[in-house]
Amino acid sequence: MRKIILLLTLFALVACNDKPEGKVLSSSSGVLNTLTVIMPNDMWAGAVGEAVREKLAGPVNGLPQVEPMFEINQMPEEAFTGFMRKQRTFLKIEQGDSSGVSIINDEYARPQTGIIVKGPSEEAIINQIAQDSAKIVNAVKKAEFTEKIRQISLSLKEDKPLQHAFGISMKFPTAYRYAKKDDNFFWIRKDIPHGDMNITVYEVPYSMVDRDSNTVGSLIKMRDSIGGDNITVSEGMRFITEAAFAPYLEETTIDGKPAYQMKGMWEVKGRYMAGPFVNFTVDDKENDRYLVLEGFVFKPSASKRDNLFELESILRSVKFLDQNE
Repeated sequence: MRKIILLLTLFALVACNDKPEGKVLSSSSGVLNTLTVIMPNDMWAGAVGEAVREKLAGPVNGLPQVEPMFEINQMPEEAFTGFMRKQRTFLKIEQGDSSGVSIINDEYARPQTGIIVKGPSEEAIINQIAQDSAKIVNAVKKAEFTEKIRQISLSLKEDKPLQHAFGISMKFPTAYRYAKKDDNFFWIRKDIPHGDMNITVYEVPYSMVDRDSNTVGSLIKMRDSIGGDNITVSEGMRFITEAAFAPYLEETTIDGKPAYQMKGMWEVKGRYMAGPFVNFTVDDKENDRYLVLEGFVFKPSASKRDNLFELESILRSVKFLDQNE
């Protein structure tokens, strides 16, 4: 009987974890948008450290003030033991015979994303960081978006109005409220100290977005027209894209569908109101439309990185429902 209990216990321990060594992993920890960097102190103070800071602690695009992409905590390898190995994300610099970047998952905790950068010399490591910086950043961002959505999912707002109006689901916390629910335009808001966070959802026909000559200009014209008509401000004033701040545009996907991601600044002229926004214009070919998802923040004279990150996480959680279900 004791042998049977022992065998069942061993089986349970192995089943808890799919790593071949069968060790049980504890939960990872760490503040969102904080990255642990493992490398020697003298290397951190030199050119390699500068390369890491340039690519991973550089300013976030689309914010009115300089805020770093990630907060970085550096430590030598001998300090990366015990509890410190439970960090949700880490970047480790190693010198070896070959160069390369590898991503490992759940090495010391779960969930955990580790990025290993190798090179035979400091110059090779610097070149590797420059070459694969986008890969490194995307790996960390993916882990942070996943963690944020996990936290959000602990207390979700009912999204059936969005399902009925637009055929989508979206994960956002109960702290948000529906401020406007029209047939073709939803405005969702959350109050924060000295400001608010906002989400808008609407759909437009294909003809409103010029995919060939001036995509940015076409997207700005679209959001100024729809947003200006639906975001309530003082009489005679409109909610528009700030002309003095050129938006950043890149291509991405939302639930597997191609999308334009635009980050920039909004303003209400004459009210001294402004702030950052993130906009996804999703090509929903199956429904012959673009679905527009936007988050924007009003929070004067304060940091906004984490607010915009929350909004982007929410928008990236959107799933398109099967209309035949």
